[in-house]
Amino acid sequence: MANQRKSFARRHPWITWLGGGALVAIAALAITVTLLARRAEPYLRARIVAVLSDRFHARVELDSFHISLGNGLHGEWGVWARGRGLRIWPPAQPAGVQSSTPDQPLQPMIQLDEFGFHVPLRYQPGKPVNISQVRLNGLNVHLPPKSHFLHVGPSSDSAPSPVPSKPSPFVEFRLGSVDCTAVHLELETSKPGKLPMQIAIAHIRVTGITANAAMHFDAELTNPKPIGDIHTTGAFGPLQLSDPGESPVAGQYSFDRADLSDIKGIAGILSSTGSYQGTLRDITVDGETDTPDFRLSQFDNSFDLRTKFHAIVDGTDGDTWLDPVNATLGQSPVSAKGQVVRVLQPDSDGSQHSIGHDISLAINVNQGRIEDFVRLGSHGPVSPITGDVSVRAALEVPPGQDRVEQRMTLKGQFDLNQAQFNDSKIQSRIEQLSLRGQGRPHDLKSTDPNTIVSAMHSNFTLARGTISLPDLAYTVPGADINLKGTYVLDGGALNFTGTANMQATVSQMVGGWKGFLLKPADRFFKKDGAGTSVGIHIDGTREHPNFGIDMKGIKHTLPQRPDQQPGQQTTHPESPQSPYVHPPQPVPPQR
Repeated sequence: MANQRKSFARRHPWITWLGGGALVAIAALAITVTLLARRAEPYLRARIVAVLSDRFHARVELDSFHISLGNGLHGEWGVWARGRGLRIWPPAQPAGVQSSTPDQPLQPMIQLDEFGFHVPLRYQPGKPVNISQVRLNGLNVHLPPKSHFLHVGPSSDSAPSPVPSKPSPFVEFRLGSVDCTAVHLELETSKPGKLPMQIAIAHIRVTGITANAAMHFDAELTNPKPIGDIHTTGAFGPLQLSDPGESPVAGQYSFDRADLSDIKGIAGILSSTGSYQGTLRDITVDGETDTPDFRLSQFDNSFDLRTKFHAIVDGTDGDTWLDPVNATLGQSPVSAKGQVVRVLQPDSDGSQHSIGHDISLAINVNQGRIEDFVRLGSHGPVSPITGDVSVRAALEVPPGQDRVEQRMTLKGQFDLNQAQFNDSKIQSRIEQLSLRGQGRPHDLKSTDPNTIVSAMHSNFTLARGTISLPDLAYTVPGADINLKGTYVLDGGALNFTGTANMQATVSQMVGGWKGFLLKPADRFFKKDGAGTSVGIHIDGTREHPNFGIDMKGIKHTLPQRPDQQPGQQTTHPESPQSPYVHPPQPVPPQR
């Protein structure tokens, strides 16, 4: 029988013993490191609590802390540290600061559900240990109101207390970045009857973390109303331990895909970009918005609405002061200034909840186009009227469940110039009114109706979707019309009464042989310096208005004698003290 060839292990038994010894050594090392880690966990947990307590001058609690061996983010072996239940209370009395309500129970200023980081097994004396990334999840930050902190400065005649020097730590750490998910920030306010400002952040990354210096952040969050995505980058800090709400913050933001239909009464997709700076409690914002399809949800016409704004935001409750907002609606420039504040309502248990925002703005329109505003509040694609409009008004929009146009109140005055009507029939009637009012009926066939322009002026109040015009003055060459009444936005219903005053007399307005026959009637229509004064009414809709003459008013019109001054009251010859309210009866001719 041939000799069998020996295996490699039998021919080299020392390799087997060496490999087995190495495995035993590695296992022993792992067990040793695990045991050391278990014994080190209480010490490291205590050190974390002590460092944070010293940094924030506050009580710190940490429920659990564990370490283990494992690969890092870049495949580098090291120690993984994980903790749960971290709580940091507000500062309890840092240097020069004391709590104004020391006996009041407080909730933690910082609560963290869990955290983790990786420390490589590599150390060079004299150099900090690099922690490339710290991961946080479930971070809740609650900043007490400013009134919680009472600043107590040292007296002028007392020397400052010496600050004891602290020994340098045996090992220094350098943080690369902190990534945090599910962040909730709550800023308390000192204003009575105001709810705190709450901000939910889906993800935030913080870099450049050093003591007593600003850190950089990159965050993504969802705006609650209107719903949209916000991306912001900037710098925060250094943290003011005496009052964290006074910590400086600055950055840029972009607000995308904000659906305005979340706000009852309006619609469109808004985008915005801008910058901000200040403190957490007092932020100045400069930005721009663009809503290419802005419209009132009740109507069909949409406009490109662009704005530029400067605002001051109280970060503790969200109240905003706008000064100014410069907008462009279609071709019309609009400027506004005012405030947007939250309104609270008490519950049955005495607590309060927000019912929305109260908007109060002063609005100014210079050289706008009336067709932009008419089309915004109508269904038709073409405005029935065009012209230059100027508006000065105060806007109030209280909170509520109704649509915006039903809740808003707009009160002010407007001036409309160079006005023309797109309906040829209406514009033709305006032409007849103007030419006949000037005593030029013979020019009706030779005059282009589109050359006649008119003007309007009035105070107005818009409430519950209806515009009230108490003193509408409408003028065209040859005629002045004074009206009062209402106009309904939805449907365009008209209801106006008033007086039309023409320069020409009745006979001059008619002209020709018919006008000659009407000369005796001229005196019945003359009043207050007008050649003809008649009562009129307008009803129907904006697309199909109806014009009428108030004949009952003519019956009581007082004739004006040639020697009578405009506005002087006519009296009966036989009774000088009694007003002459009826026209004279004709005397039958003698035979």
